[in-house]
Amino acid sequence: MAGATTDGVRRATVLLALAGSALLFNTTENLPIGLLPLIAADLDVPLPWVGWLVGGYGLAVAAVSLPLAHWTRDVPRRWLLGGVLAVLTAATLLGALTGTYPVLLGARIATAVAQALFWAVTAPVAVGLFSPGVRGRVVAVMSVGGSLATVAGVPAGTWLGQRDGWRLPFLLVAAAALVTLVVVVALLPTTAPEHSHGAYAQAPHTGRFAALLVVTAVSVTGMFTGFTYVTQLLDRAGLTSAAVGPLLGVFGVAGIAGVALVGRLVDRHPRAVLAGTVGGQAVALVGLGLLTHRVVLVALLALLGLAAVPIFMITQARVLHVSPGRTELGFAANSAIFNVGIAAGALLGGLVLSSLGARAAFLAGGLVTVVALAVVLAEPLVTGADPDSRAVSVGSPDHSVAPAR
Repeated sequence: MAGATTDGVRRATVLLALAGSALLFNTTENLPIGLLPLIAADLDVPLPWVGWLVGGYGLAVAAVSLPLAHWTRDVPRRWLLGGVLAVLTAATLLGALTGTYPVLLGARIATAVAQALFWAVTAPVAVGLFSPGVRGRVVAVMSVGGSLATVAGVPAGTWLGQRDGWRLPFLLVAAAALVTLVVVVALLPTTAPEHSHGAYAQAPHTGRFAALLVVTAVSVTGMFTGFTYVTQLLDRAGLTSAAVGPLLGVFGVAGIAGVALVGRLVDRHPRAVLAGTVGGQAVALVGLGLLTHRVVLVALLALLGLAAVPIFMITQARVLHVSPGRTELGFAANSAIFNVGIAAGALLGGLVLSSLGARAAFLAGGLVTVVALAVVLAEPLVTGADPDSRAVSVGSPDHSVAPAR
């Protein structure tokens, strides 16, 4: 009995360390946004150059996710995740200490490469620590860790950087990453990755997986077509700059609530919660594009957070159900397409914004999201009936579908 309790504590500790690592990666990715002027002034470079610390980061994640997942598919996850977290620690520390822009950009790209691999392999590792029946809830814990970056990590790091210099929050991230590195290397079992039930999907299906990638790409494109320019929308609504932070806080808190709520449902009703969240995102974006009353705007921002933030978590859980090969390749593809969607949405929204304004960008994002909803609803008509995921998930995974090695 004591041994089982100790093993449960060990597994829970590793899961929390991995969720904390997700928080650190997402914080590191977006932290320069609020510190761009400080970094530009300190390194004496133009502001657009510093913008590449974020834009180049996302492009790097999209470019290397699939190749890295393929090349490292046989590496024991204990050592692979240890290496990934070591890169996060060292590259973030180097970036915080450097006095030159090229070194900082190189450190950012190295961190992006580590993040690409992190998101490809972490979910299979995390769900493999627990029974197959709680896969969705384990992914939800990971998603809460990542979502906390928006609500706590980036705002806190921005505030600290503006008060004490942009380097300090990066130094703190490096220190925290070192702690998660020690926990993962010390407590994660050393097993061959293909031996985990998280390495293979429960009901592999190429058509459903392709539809899932389309939903990810289109829904994320729709989201960032509007949300990239939320500050401009709020400004046009007559809200002061001081109100932007609290309103984004409303969005973030609602997003965490959405992840917690959906995490309890996704194992039983994966397609229903995906349709509900994508539909909620469409309603919120269209509403923000059409309505101007301030109270309504606050409510719609909360709805947008509640619906949009859990979508990545739902698609990740869905990868565990339908990915036709090893799940790390499925996660890598989903992560890559997610980052492509961010870039495409920002580009489309910028084009609409320049000619029609911020409200039109949100309306366009909502219409794009409706396309993603149509794909979700039409999938059964194209791919056939989907086996009930909960009935599949409570049993042992069928490794006969795994590719020959």
